[in-house]
Order: sequence, then structure tokens, then C-alpha cells
Amino acid sequence: MAEPLRVGVLGATGLAGQQVLVALARHPWFRVGAVAASEASMGKELGDALRDPSGASRWFADGAPDPGVLGLRCAAPAQLVEDGLDLVFSAVGKAAALEWEPRLAARIPVISTASAFRYEPDVPLLIPGVNNSHAEAIDEQRRRRRWKGFIAPIPNCTTTGLAVSLRPLNDRFGLRRVLMTSLQAISGAGRSDGVLALDVIDNVVPFIPEEEEKVQLETRKILGTWDGAFTPADFTVSCTCMRVNVQDGHTEAVFAATDRACDAESASGAMQAFSGDGLRGLPSAPDRLLAVTADPFRPQPRRDRDAGQGMTVTVGRIRADPAVGGVKYVVLSHNTKLGAGKGAVLLAEWLTREGYLGA
Repeated sequence: MAEPLRVGVLGATGLAGQQVLVALARHPWFRVGAVAASEASMGKELGDALRDPSGASRWFADGAPDPGVLGLRCAAPAQLVEDGLDLVFSAVGKAAALEWEPRLAARIPVISTASAFRYEPDVPLLIPGVNNSHAEAIDEQRRRRRWKGFIAPIPNCTTTGLAVSLRPLNDRFGLRRVLMTSLQAISGAGRSDGVLALDVIDNVVPFIPEEEEKVQLETRKILGTWDGAFTPADFTVSCTCMRVNVQDGHTEAVFAATDRACDAESASGAMQAFSGDGLRGLPSAPDRLLAVTADPFRPQPRRDRDAGQGMTVTVGRIRADPAVGGVKYVVLSHNTKLGAGKGAVLLAEWLTREGYLGA
């Protein structure tokens, strides 16, 4: 690539926006040229907007952005439309995404961490290497909405690890039913001053609002087909999502009922053979998107969440399960890397190479 693409970050002062900025630091393909944030931050340099009146830092993400980014002045979202950007990363909440993402996408491609448009009939939920063919929906989205750009959201962070692990099983054995219980890190809840610690220490919280519905809808959309319209995968998904006292890394216990006979050895072989098509050469891609461990005590968040620099999904404890007629296993993925900012940047890299950006 001759020149890096000039990108903007909407919601740059929030935790999700900070995670995007970390993933973009020293990136060979993208250069952050503009940031936008809430009205309270407009006109301030980003570094100043990330300090509260007492002088305390409001930078909460692991890692740091390029130093020059902190000198950018926070713009109003509308200014991003006129700023000559090649791409906008949207890292705002659902309400703001509903307002601003379509206005931006009318002119500029938008990669989003928000859920606002995930379930639209012309919006793909892409995980590079898992459902690459769904990118064809972008052409239909542009045609139908008469946009120069498009909206491409990443999936919910809990969905991502599950969908990656299920892809090779569905391809080789067919899936009839998937049951899952998640043990989700507190970082997935963002920041809520003075609340999270009181809720989570010495505790398990057995409900995460809207999480189970997202996983159940998104998994079937990702593993379904696109042929001018999305057809969800022909299996059912049921899950229970819980918050636990872990900083980063979502762990999930999965039970997969298969159409064709599947034992632990064959399931492990299918997962080990899964390479994730089209990832080689992308700056944020891991050597392996899906890894299998034979250690019965793994995966563990503290020991395995940073596999592939946080971009590898790790599966362990694969066992036959006669109760469901298939297999059961444990899967772990990094919710704030693959499932958030770095996953959004990986998607932008793949779309760039496929010709959807920078043309």
C-alpha cells in the first residue's frame, strides 16, 4: 500500500474507542487523522479530553495510542463526514450509532463495534476467515441504501469465540443444536464507577442484559449463508451468559449436537485443520485463528487470552457427549482484542485487501 488510509475514530474518549486507538498504534495501513467524541469533549485536544478536572487520567485501555493522536482536537461527529477520511471506526453506544453511522456511511465506510445495525437484512456480521463470502452483502447494502460507504459491524465479543469454534464443526459434521454457558470478564461491561467491584468481587452475576439474545441471533447469522439475502444457519442456539471476577477473556462451556457422528478426536482434528481463510499477510492477524490444547486444565483466561497477541481463539477439554449426541468443549477468546478494537481493525484490513476500502 503506497500511502496509509486516513481514518477517523468516533467515540474516541470511551473505552471502546480507546481500544481501537491502541489497535491502530503504529499501524502500517491506517493513520488516525481525526477523532470525534461527546459534546463535553468537542474542541479539546484528545489528551486533554482524557483527563478529568482533578487531572486524573481517563485512559483505561491496555496499551497506548500513537503519541500524535493525543494532540488531535475532538470534533463533532458531523465533521467526520467532511474531513476527507477513507474510513471511520465507530465505537459509540447503540443510540449514538443509530444516529451517526448511517449519516457517515452515506459518504464513508464505517466499521462499528456497536450492535445498532448487526441484525439488518443487508448488513453482514463479518469475522475474517470465518464467513468471508458474506462481504457480498456490502454491495447490496450500498445499492439498496444509495450509500457511497457502508456499515460493517463486528459481532458481540461473546459471539466471536463461539462462532469461530463452531465453524469447523458445522462444516464437517453439521450442527443441530448448540448449548453454551459463558463466564464473561468484567472488562466486557465497560466502566461504571463504584459499581462493578461491589457487584463482582466474591460473586457471580448470572445475567447480562441482552447478551444471550445477541449470541443466539448472531451465531446463526454468521454461520448462515448469503445469496442475495441472509439465511440463518439451520441449528438452534441456547445460552446462559454470566459475569465473573476475571479482568479479560471470555470463557464458554459449549455443547454441540451434530448431524453426523462426531467424537473428541474427530472434532479436535477438524478444529486443528481450520486455518481461517484469507488472513495471511494481514497486520493484525494471528498465525492461527483457532488453536486446540490437549491440557485438561486449559484454556484459562490468565494463561491463554493473549495467544496470538489476543487474536487466537483457544479450545480445550474436547469430549464426546452422548447426552446431546455430539461433543462438548471449553472455548476462550480475548473480549477486548479479538472481540473489540483489534477485531475491528482486522476486519478493516481484510476489507481493504478485498477492495472495499481505499478504492
